[in-house]
Amino acid sequence: MPGPPFTTPNALTTSAHFDHIDSPLETQADSTSWIPLSMGLMSPLGKLSRFHACNLFKKVALPLLSLILLTHVSTNLLFILIIDPSEVRANYLLGVGRADCTGPVAEIPLMGYANPEQVGSGLLMRLYSRAFIMADLDDSRRVVFVSADIGMVSQRLRLEVLKKLKSKYGELYRQDNVILSGTHTHSGPGGYFQYTLFWITSKGLIRPSLNAIVNGIVKSIDIAHQNMKRGRLFINRGTVENSQINRSPFSYLENPASERSRYSSNTDKEMVMLKMVDENGQELGLISWFAVHPVSMNNTNHLVNSDNVGYASYLFEQEKNKGMLPGEGSFVAAFASSNLGDVSPNTKGPFCVNTGESCNNPQSTCPVGGAKMCMAMGPGNDMFDSTRIIGQNIYLKARDLYEKAYQEVTGPLSSAHQWVNMSDVSVELNATHTVKTCKPALGHSFAAGTIDGVGAFDFTQGSVEGNPFWDEIRDQLLGEPSNETKACHKPKPILFSTGEMTRPHPWHPDIVDVQIAAIGSLAIIAVPGEFTTMSGRRLREAVKREFDSHGTSRMDVVIAGLCNVYTHYITTYEEYQVQRYEAASTIYGPHTLSAYIQLYRGLARAIATVT
Repeated sequence: MPGPPFTTPNALTTSAHFDHIDSPLETQADSTSWIPLSMGLMSPLGKLSRFHACNLFKKVALPLLSLILLTHVSTNLLFILIIDPSEVRANYLLGVGRADCTGPVAEIPLMGYANPEQVGSGLLMRLYSRAFIMADLDDSRRVVFVSADIGMVSQRLRLEVLKKLKSKYGELYRQDNVILSGTHTHSGPGGYFQYTLFWITSKGLIRPSLNAIVNGIVKSIDIAHQNMKRGRLFINRGTVENSQINRSPFSYLENPASERSRYSSNTDKEMVMLKMVDENGQELGLISWFAVHPVSMNNTNHLVNSDNVGYASYLFEQEKNKGMLPGEGSFVAAFASSNLGDVSPNTKGPFCVNTGESCNNPQSTCPVGGAKMCMAMGPGNDMFDSTRIIGQNIYLKARDLYEKAYQEVTGPLSSAHQWVNMSDVSVELNATHTVKTCKPALGHSFAAGTIDGVGAFDFTQGSVEGNPFWDEIRDQLLGEPSNETKACHKPKPILFSTGEMTRPHPWHPDIVDVQIAAIGSLAIIAVPGEFTTMSGRRLREAVKREFDSHGTSRMDVVIAGLCNVYTHYITTYEEYQVQRYEAASTIYGPHTLSAYIQLYRGLARAIATVT
């Protein structure tokens, strides 16, 4: 068996509709407590006469058809394990599946850093799609969650997957109950988009890449579909240390001090883990959500791989599928993305690669060489070592949470979905003030990149004024942004007015789908981009409050990132004002987060109130 891979180098209107499953809030019958076999719990009965022991067997074992295991007998003491089969009760039908989605690995652009020189030249670690199907026991409703080792899910990719699923399964798997999420590895192939901006860095549509990802996702769902069995879900959460930093701390500090004081860190350190077992206690798999960019492998890498979260999946699956090659075995472990927008795994922070001094400043620039010299470093000796360290940290915490996951998820399944024109959403900030989102546009700081992957030329983060030189080149080649778009996006100085650019195809999406799936007491918010730490916190809290206000209390709410269509970043209004990379890449303007919160509250309300 090979060694570990990283040991070497539309506006919301009255006509907008919700696609949801009927009767999402039917009451779950009887959630009797259960003691898992794996706990090995034993009940000492004390000293018993043979007569009393026989009576006990007759009264307990035979009438209740209990399983009685004799584990130790001595002269004075009898230990038995009694488990009532009526107590071992499944709550769902569960299926898990994994399939390869690697595709070509050489002479193909890698997706994530937008670096035209980052072309694949080989394979370090294969890419996989991991699918999880959860259904009510009567199979009346289903939810599918897929985490794929790709940069992000494109709209074209999602539509092709749904088309194939419909041809195989009819209306069983649909846009409302299938969530496709990308892990956000920056070392996977590109070329599976339909919007012009992504075609530029991916050098067009690359059909072999698209086909490999579509077929891999569909196959993983096929495998999960074919292996459905009665089972149970358990949830746990815990803190992951030494694995992330906020790469835009100066943006984070723009958020209100009263809000920041509620949190101990400027990143979300919490991991949420969903454990799946069948009704006999056999382990099926897990989904972990944790906010960290899979960019331990930097933009000098040319080997296709799934980065730190992929390595965590590798470690967990190798532990559970003993003796199997990577990618084989029945246990499936997905380490999915969350609100990772401003979260880096390069924990040593940013340094000037030419001088060694810190460049942790609002513009992320160096005295010599400017922004291009400012790079963050991981905890290891090189990017391979850093990938191993961060991946192992994530894996170890997930393993600990998995072993201690005793909080059971119960209740009905439901989902809600809506198509929205994100370039024209009216947002009610309060009773007297309404604002709108904007046509898509990218700011100057977008071209500066981040401390995880720097940009080009003389662009810097934190630019709130344009550059006459680059603005003139843009005007001559692509056209000048309209005054309306400029005003809408302030204080962002627009570099590319992508919402007004349609040749040869639209450069950015206007129509976006938003989605929530509820699995009992767990709500998964499928977001179409990269929410920053504070944006994610606000969204989770708003959705949870919406559920609470309609009688669906005590919901666990998680964010699944990079889902269904890619719309870049989502910062808070306050973070937007300083225009670092994430804000410059918030394409629908300063009120993007408020629009999404309004939309996802509507979805939560639909799930909580429609019966």
